[in-house]
Amino acid sequence: MEASLAAAVEEAARGALGTAFRVTSAEPASGGTHRNWIVGSAARRVFVKTGAATNLALFDAEVDALSAIAATGAIRTPAIVASGASEAHAFLILEHLPLRPMQAADAPRCAAALAQLHSTVGEHYGWRRNNFIGQSPQDNSPRADWPAFFAHQRLAPQFAEAARRGYRGDLQNHGERIIDKIGAFFLERRPEPALLHGDLWAGNIAVTAEGEPVVFDPATYFGDREADFAMSELFGGLPERFYLSYMQAAPLAEGYPQRRTLYNLYHMLNHLNLFGASYLRQAERMARELSEYLRR
Repeated sequence: MEASLAAAVEEAARGALGTAFRVTSAEPASGGTHRNWIVGSAARRVFVKTGAATNLALFDAEVDALSAIAATGAIRTPAIVASGASEAHAFLILEHLPLRPMQAADAPRCAAALAQLHSTVGEHYGWRRNNFIGQSPQDNSPRADWPAFFAHQRLAPQFAEAARRGYRGDLQNHGERIIDKIGAFFLERRPEPALLHGDLWAGNIAVTAEGEPVVFDPATYFGDREADFAMSELFGGLPERFYLSYMQAAPLAEGYPQRRTLYNLYHMLNHLNLFGASYLRQAERMARELSEYLRR
């Protein structure tokens, strides 16, 4: 960590934690799309996310989302220490929690916590501010119509960005059909606007040494709870017991397999736009599957 950034982090942390806090070490940590660090001293360590100075808005949105999730009391998030910027960097300082991946024995508790989070219901779909999914902006302008929200404020911007990056042809043709006819996936479903984590893959949920569930790196908004559940099945998924426990607490509606593909197409397009063509084939496959379903 650069000296100027370490000094800015120390100053911000001392304002929140007390003047005894010192940055005497900075160890790189994995996870997410930012540079992460565990910094501090033997007496006190914190987790720090860093990025370009332009990322301050992204970190402010994350603070808002973490605060909203924590306020429900449903599931733990790392406590917010401080955020700020040096001349060249933005940073977010969080509580450092030693975490481990969820195991089968942890799954029922984690599933119950997620179901409880989803029981927090808003008046509209969307959120009180725009935020980000990874580095991509999310338009959270409130709507009363969930299919329209997901079509025009989630899928359409990702398809447009993919086209801008040169991913055209069948992907865009399928996308036009999906957006135009998205209501067919919701003929008998009117989901409540549930509070979502928004980026709930296996890398963003873990447990403490005592087995307490913890979520982090949220992209929060009010939407269909199945969108969180669906994303948790991407990229390796979670223990099977997690899914069985969640469905016991909050059963899924008929037609979920098609909606799972719909919801996860959003994340696959986002990965295509952020990380490149290695995600193109899977995005095309998912879009084709949805498009063919709409032709029946």
